[in-house]
Amino acid sequence: MSEVKKSLNFIEQIIEEDLKGSYTEQDLKFRFPPEPNGYLHIGHASSICLNFGLGERYNAPVNLRFDDTNPTKEEQEYVDAIKEDVVWLGFKWDKECYASDYFQQLYDWAVDLIKSGNAYVDSQTSAEIADQKGTPTVPGTESPYRNRSVSENVELFEKMKNGETPEGAHVLRAKIDMTSSNMIMRDPVMYRSLHKKHHRTGDAWKIYPMYDWAHGESDFIESVSHSFCTLEFLPHRELYNWFISKISKEEDFIPKQREFARRNLSHTIVSKRKLLQLVENKTVNSWDDPRMPTISGFRRRGYTPTSIRKFADTIGIAKRENIIDVSLLEFCIREDLNKIAPRVMGVLDPVKLVITNYEEGEEWLETENNPEDENAGTRKIPFSKELYIEREDFKEEANRKFFRLTLGKEVRLKSAYIIKGESVVKDEAGNILEIHCTYDPKSKSGSGTEESLRKVKGTLHWVSIPHAIKAEIRLYDRLFTVAAPDSDKEKDFMEFINPDSLQVITGYVEPSLKDASVADKFQFQRIGYFCIDKESTKENLIFNRTVTLRDSWEKLS
Repeated sequence: MSEVKKSLNFIEQIIEEDLKGSYTEQDLKFRFPPEPNGYLHIGHASSICLNFGLGERYNAPVNLRFDDTNPTKEEQEYVDAIKEDVVWLGFKWDKECYASDYFQQLYDWAVDLIKSGNAYVDSQTSAEIADQKGTPTVPGTESPYRNRSVSENVELFEKMKNGETPEGAHVLRAKIDMTSSNMIMRDPVMYRSLHKKHHRTGDAWKIYPMYDWAHGESDFIESVSHSFCTLEFLPHRELYNWFISKISKEEDFIPKQREFARRNLSHTIVSKRKLLQLVENKTVNSWDDPRMPTISGFRRRGYTPTSIRKFADTIGIAKRENIIDVSLLEFCIREDLNKIAPRVMGVLDPVKLVITNYEEGEEWLETENNPEDENAGTRKIPFSKELYIEREDFKEEANRKFFRLTLGKEVRLKSAYIIKGESVVKDEAGNILEIHCTYDPKSKSGSGTEESLRKVKGTLHWVSIPHAIKAEIRLYDRLFTVAAPDSDKEKDFMEFINPDSLQVITGYVEPSLKDASVADKFQFQRIGYFCIDKESTKENLIFNRTVTLRDSWEKLS
């Protein structure tokens, strides 16, 4: 039993302690509460995995609740994208809920708070209210409207709801303590006037609840047992409890808010405002641009749900914020794709290779689909006199540490023959146009001949030119050149954009890929992992590079 306890994170320890106390397993209920004001990013993925993972661990329901209380920023597009992300990660919610479902109940409770002397309508400007808040060491000062009569407050609040007062003229504030050491408790705003159309309720409401008022009360309505928030909401816990205490009865089940630290990812930003800025100023093409740290961006880039969940599980839950190196996420996707991605051959920077002693025509060679999967089988690939190889795989003159093709030395062509460099053809500028070589016809891979068993130090991938399919290759890299692009307060995060985060080139791939479908994933042998982009067509194949075979940044850091 002691070993099991050691494996629990502090969130699970909280739940286990509650189960030893007054909670039963039937009481457990969790929620994932995104605001639909943008696409979810990798940080949200950790929260999804936490809350839905707890649901799986304890066989407890998990609600997907949209905290849709700000009609100026929220859209149905974001709701749909969030639902797609949760499903893609492999989770199922118990109920699909919306804070807007509870607008009437929240309003009724707010009226009750006014009548009990715990809330009032303030007619000051937002700047005046902010000035009266004080500082952590200086108490705030009371609003001149703090002691309005109950009847006047009720009447004004109803007029706000009906849109009979100008937008922004009044707010509803909780009446708590302007001298509290916790500034959150200094008469926080509960409602503001917004004459904006809501994506679900339309024009029905002219006032909208603030997050602190809607969030805890929504948890209470849904009988959520544990409301897990990120660390910045720790000072809000006192208000969370205060609000619920004002609308609950002694026998009611009371939700518990607890906090965990954000796990920031290096070379990315996770501010929705800044991500939106990247989209709007065309730094990236869309929310699902494969350079974006959004779940949809990772999905389009070729990441798998397994890799994202593995990453979330590996970094775990902590009480202190820190930056997780993106190389760990890249390790997780390499590990998964290594197991499941078929091996294919593609050449990204081609140079022509002519086998001078190979007769005209073709033959079809057998090659393995994935050496990591014994059930993956084999396929046939065409071989001919003229091939493409990578330009970097040949040097006219090379030292002993260069194990690829050079003049006078042998290498093996993957799943084919051993070849020997003989000569080159150049243009007037001295650029290599063709490499001429000879092959050993008895060295065919898998033939079992003595020649085929001969050891050579290099193996090259290749594509038969008569059979090659031209493809658009999008080479994605990290969007920022530094680990923490938004940590320097003296500089705009945009200054750290990586100018080489996307390179579009033309490559050639083997003919088996002509029927590949969107999102299909492959390992281009010796190069990296790639997937078919959603813009790809039969006439124009488009591959996104998911990740290189090895961490190319390691030597730079």
